Amino acid sequence: MSWFKRVEKGIVTPTEEKKETPDGLWYKCPECKTVATMAEHKRLLYTCAKCNHHDRIDSAEYFEILFDNDQFVELDADMTSADPLHFVDTKAYPQRLAATQKQTQLKDAVRTAHGQLEGLDLVVACMDFKFIGGSMGSVVGEKIARAIDYARQHRIPFLMISKSGGARMMEAGYSLMQMAKTSAKLALLSEAGVPYISMLTDPTTGGVTASFAMLGDFNIAEPGALIGFAGPRVIKETIGKDLPKGFQSAEFVLEHGFLDFIVDRKQLKQQLADLITMLRPTEVAAPVATTRSKSSARS
Repeated sequence: MSWFKRVEKGIVTPTEEKKETPDGLWYKCPECKTVATMAEHKRLLYTCAKCNHHDRIDSAEYFEILFDNDQFVELDADMTSADPLHFVDTKAYPQRLAATQKQTQLKDAVRTAHGQLEGLDLVVACMDFKFIGGSMGSVVGEKIARAIDYARQHRIPFLMISKSGGARMMEAGYSLMQMAKTSAKLALLSEAGVPYISMLTDPTTGGVTASFAMLGDFNIAEPGALIGFAGPRVIKETIGKDLPKGFQSAEFVLEHGFLDFIVDRKQLKQQLADLITMLRPTEVAAPVATTRSKSSARS
């Protein structure tokens, strides 16, 4: 019965003949360690099938999820930061920007766009954490302010998707000024009666939390998102007390009244459509272009 036994021992496959699994085929959940194919993970909108852990995703994925047929017109796509303070840490700020732009294929930490969600016009500003931690610099503030102006002028509901470590230290005071500027623009949007929905994702911290992220007509969040101003370690050292379990999670923040509800990413599009239908202005918005330039979206 040698046909099912290894007769020859010590068989070794040469290195050049070994076959490796290509990268990007499998996903392992960081919470429950469940393994799934990337195709299945994408089908579930980057959430775990077993524990529902919501992976961090970027503006490209959110736009694909929210906009009908992934069609939108990107606003202010080519805006980039200057170096008003001539800031240098381990490298000069312009060099850091250039390296990050090359690595991420993004111009800065936020993208803004106008498209349709379930046939309803919507302006979306979505932050990208992979661009210097989603930090808020002058370009981030200016693009959000211009997107708010666009929504107000065309009377289109505005959705802000926050994902940030806070203000960008390389721009110091210029970064902090964006808190006041975006908040003032949102006040004008409110006076015009145009709805604003703020969506907080993992993580939303620092000056972003202290400004536009908490000013929505509805403040919503994804499950398990870290939401706060200062980090847990800083707070613990400041007050000298142990923090409650789950402190600064979306669920904790909801329980203490700072959120309206938590929405699963798989139900996000429909729930946003319901909110927009309920809140949208009575005037009819201008029609949106139904095509986009792939090259402009990547620029």
